[in-house]
This record gives sequence, C-alpha cells and structure tokens, in this order.
Amino acid sequence: MPARDHFHSVMRIGPVQIGTHRDRHGHTAHAAVCTADRCGWSADYSSQSAAQLAARTHRCRVR
Repeated sequence: MPARDHFHSVMRIGPVQIGTHRDRHGHTAHAAVCTADRCGWSADYSSQSAAQLAARTHRCRVR
C-alpha cells in the first residue's frame, strides 16, 4: 500500500503554492507548484527558503 501524501505549512506566493511534506526516505521536503492553467511547473527543494525564492522568481511561459 503506497504512503499517502500529507502537505502541511501550505503557503501561496502569487500563482505558486508551497507545501511541506515527507519524501519517500522520510526527510522533510518542500514542493513548489505553479497553479496557473497549462503552466505545469513544479520542483522539490530541501529548504523552505529555497522554495520561496523559486516561487518569487517563477515566471510562467504560458501566454
């Protein structure tokens, strides 16, 4: 049975949402995901400050 994803400390910066979760090795990870239509950008980071920086500098290529 696969582990369920649980996100906590969810925050939003512009169209990007950042959530903290445990990766498959049990380490804390931070996911940044753009919620704009047809953008599809997402990335995992080891620190929340890196995820926040990525969210602040993200620019959607979809026009």
